[in-house]
Amino acid sequence: MPLQFSQARQKLYQLAREEKPRLAEAALWIAQEEYSDLNPQACLTQLDQMAQDIREILPDPPYLLKVIKSINKYLFEHLEFAGNEAEYYDPRNSYLNQVLIRRKGIPITLSLIYLDITEQLNFPMEGVNFPGHFLIRPLDENSEFYVDPFNGGEILFAEDCQEKLNQLVGRPMQLTPSLVKTITPQSFLVRMLNNLKHIYLTKQDVNRSLAACERILLVDPEQTEELRDRGLLYYQLGRWQEARQDLEDFLDLHSNSPDIQVLEQILKNIESGEGPDNTD
Repeated sequence: MPLQFSQARQKLYQLAREEKPRLAEAALWIAQEEYSDLNPQACLTQLDQMAQDIREILPDPPYLLKVIKSINKYLFEHLEFAGNEAEYYDPRNSYLNQVLIRRKGIPITLSLIYLDITEQLNFPMEGVNFPGHFLIRPLDENSEFYVDPFNGGEILFAEDCQEKLNQLVGRPMQLTPSLVKTITPQSFLVRMLNNLKHIYLTKQDVNRSLAACERILLVDPEQTEELRDRGLLYYQLGRWQEARQDLEDFLDLHSNSPDIQVLEQILKNIESGEGPDNTD
């Protein structure tokens, strides 16, 4: 890894290569790039204290559903964490430090808080890469239900997930095992960064879109389609040498891409010294 990378990126890179990283810490180093005065350890201490507060109110014996009920009461009633439906695409919803401050977030960041707390309570849960709406579920193989932190920790069974899927896609669609597949730590971070990338692309914030794209490849170099996006963003910023390298690498790996003609034209433009305004 290049030594000139910022501390935030070096920390993210290191955590992404751990077998079982503390995802909250990795998410805070993502946020630290945007909020330079952020102290990740202070936020981790806050999460530790939240877990300790919940530990003190756990029922005895601590059955799983009762533990979830205690967490829900603490997070969503006492602290008033909530899904930010009104401003869903506010980028602050994707930065863990801001979610802890504002107590508003999107499914994946609220799930992240929930996962961190349950891990500390020795009731580990895992993320589920549900389409368009992140969920979590207990690691206990006998527990066939999901939890939706965006909606106050609502407990969902398979039929509930089927109904939610139909609502999300706007038509009946079979809920297959691949749609409730467990997500790896690296994929979790990639999904967080993808949210940021698309938010900033919508806002036409090229520099922040590029930063998200760069970190996706830092976390998981196998996300080779990001080479195309990063190359196009480099091109828009006039960083043509980097753009050419990424676009050529992408075409080498994805020779059947439907974008091939557009990308080849951009490469020709780079060779002739033409910028984005000259591209159809």
